[in-house]
Amino acid sequence: MKTMGFNELVLVNPACEIDGQARARSAGALDILSAARIEPDLESAIGDCGFVAGASARKRRLNWPELDARTCAGTVASRLSEGPVALLFGPERAGLSNAELDRCNALVYIPSNPDYNSLNLASAVQLIAYELRLALISEAPPPPAEFPPASSQEMALFYEHLERALLGVNFINPDKSQHIMRRLQRLFNRAELNQNEMNILRGMLSALAPGSGNRPPPDEE
Repeated sequence: MKTMGFNELVLVNPACEIDGQARARSAGALDILSAARIEPDLESAIGDCGFVAGASARKRRLNWPELDARTCAGTVASRLSEGPVALLFGPERAGLSNAELDRCNALVYIPSNPDYNSLNLASAVQLIAYELRLALISEAPPPPAEFPPASSQEMALFYEHLERALLGVNFINPDKSQHIMRRLQRLFNRAELNQNEMNILRGMLSALAPGSGNRPPPDEE
């Protein structure tokens, strides 16, 4: 990260503390490691982000928008003026789960030999950081957006509202709602809603299913 000029590292529920061994391995980038933000869950880590790209080498059964590393870097560079963005990497052994990718607007992959596409986490981060550095050097500042993008946290609240509304009008079966809700998440994640569009959609849901905008008390969830 430091080699490519980036310093905002966020760790989600790391397996161990930042100990002496980690500090020794950080070499000349101890400042980035020491300033790393540690969050207990993914929601806390990306809740304020308007665009999230999740890194994965594996194809998934449900389609995400897929961007190669160079295209993704250009997209990220063009979105920085709108608010926080994130590049999300999973653990070394298993990568990101489908549930974690549900929170992403796109999947980013590194074009590689299809017969042997194994990359360790450090290599993947380095390659994508390199492409992002190139994009930032060459990218002209985009014009300011009319409305800021809806944050990941706002999208999560919208999906809760949408599910309550669909249940309220008997459009989905409570016992089988997960599959269709995941497909709807894909749809709206691809749309990359801004806050004005989000307000319109939530207003529509409240009009079509009165009361659906109110979250039930914790003991009823």
